[in-house]
Amino acid sequence: MMCCAACGNAEVDDIKLRKCTACYLVKYCSVKCQKEHRPQHKKECKKRMTELRDEMLFKPPESTNLGDCPICCLPLPIDHTKSTIMSCCSKIVCIGCDYANTRRELEEKLDQKCPFCRHPSPKSEEEWDRNLLKRVEANDPLAMRQLGGRRRNEGDNDIAVEYFKKAAELGNADAHFDLSLLFEKGEGVEKDKKKELHHLEEAAIGGHPKARHNLGFVELMNGRDARAVKHLIIAANMGH
Repeated sequence: MMCCAACGNAEVDDIKLRKCTACYLVKYCSVKCQKEHRPQHKKECKKRMTELRDEMLFKPPESTNLGDCPICCLPLPIDHTKSTIMSCCSKIVCIGCDYANTRRELEEKLDQKCPFCRHPSPKSEEEWDRNLLKRVEANDPLAMRQLGGRRRNEGDNDIAVEYFKKAAELGNADAHFDLSLLFEKGEGVEKDKKKELHHLEEAAIGGHPKARHNLGFVELMNGRDARAVKHLIIAANMGH
């Protein structure tokens, strides 16, 4: 039977215990008990938090952050020149499926449309931009990351950081990687090694091959060879 780590009360019908949400090792019957037990539990809790973080960090991802082509269902290549992003639906389509669709349209003299959602292809850069903004308004993380990249290329790092942060909050690994570079260089933000490392790790957990590779070299420079090798092996297995 589980008991409160502070006062020893057992979990019965009228007493519900709640786990420490940081380490999940102990339970408490109240916030008061949790606060009182904190000095004794702090060291063990921190150790377990580090172990849980490492378990998450070194778990090999099932695929890269790019996932699979939504048409042929084959893994998307990490070489971005071999895939294309559709501004209408923010889907990344492999170049083979894009080529097959374009060839079919030319042979059958059809209007050009997105190979995934069949939305008419943009006929100008302005129309492409309008499609992108619609996706941003719909809280599409990939579109936010794209727009952030554009603003960064234009030299507007402050706005770029805003879009990258929003995309990262929605789980976009590329945005986490972009933020790690900004915190490393101090562009649009103050240089911050801890935040740089945090975003590198989040990108790596999300299946970003280059982030995983960079983490390996960070660990190598810090003299932690075993951790570095683990990162580099995972990066290599993802095709980096």
